[in-house]
Amino acid sequence: MNRSKILAGLCILTMSAVCSSLASAEEVKEKPPMYSYVGNWAIPRAQWAEMAKDEMNNQKMMDKAMSSGAIIGYGSDTNLVHEADGSTHDEWWSSMSLAGVLNVIDQAYKSGSSTSPVLESSTKHWDNIYVSRYYNWHPGSWKDVYSHVSVYKLKADAPQDALDNLSKNMIVPFMEKMLADGSIHEYEIDTESIHSHAPGMFTIVYIAANAEALDKVGSALRDSLKASPMNGPAFGSMTDSSEHRDYLTRTNATYK
Repeated sequence: MNRSKILAGLCILTMSAVCSSLASAEEVKEKPPMYSYVGNWAIPRAQWAEMAKDEMNNQKMMDKAMSSGAIIGYGSDTNLVHEADGSTHDEWWSSMSLAGVLNVIDQAYKSGSSTSPVLESSTKHWDNIYVSRYYNWHPGSWKDVYSHVSVYKLKADAPQDALDNLSKNMIVPFMEKMLADGSIHEYEIDTESIHSHAPGMFTIVYIAANAEALDKVGSALRDSLKASPMNGPAFGSMTDSSEHRDYLTRTNATYK
């Protein structure tokens, strides 16, 4: 038996054990697709105050789009852990249809907000469109909270339903507990809808209620892994640890 078949068998056995341990929990089901646009910019530090003003100027357009039902949420992020070639800021919105995302992009182009002076000052810019089938949120608006983003890549020999299994049996149950106790306001598990990277990448995002909530989520995750020791090996058997990256941002967000 070759290595890929052995690994696949181990994944199945491990996930079966995890599923069995969670059999009493409420069944997690895939939801209708939620699409998210994220525009990333590298803004010179001298222009950060202008970037904050620009984000406020876009709020009226976003509120109108949300009132019409075109989008279900929007926000902006300021990166707190900077990379030499990474972004400093992003703006995003989410919709229950790809058309909803694209129509707001079209409005931004027509209004001129996409070519404001501060955005023209950016040294780098790129966009991504994601899709999520596992997500949840509290309705409301939050200012200066925190978003934690973890990027992973599935191994080439991971089962085709690996992300569904990880989501249903590990990630979503944990995130729902954090959502229920108020530690987080929103979470989603994203893959690229329009691929800028090779398939197999996925992202776990959550918006923490405050700085202390980041510690609370981290502590709860460690306790969860101790209580269910097979979860860590199951996750590791399907993901390439060398591709893992984390991001931390200061966030303003509104959800319907």
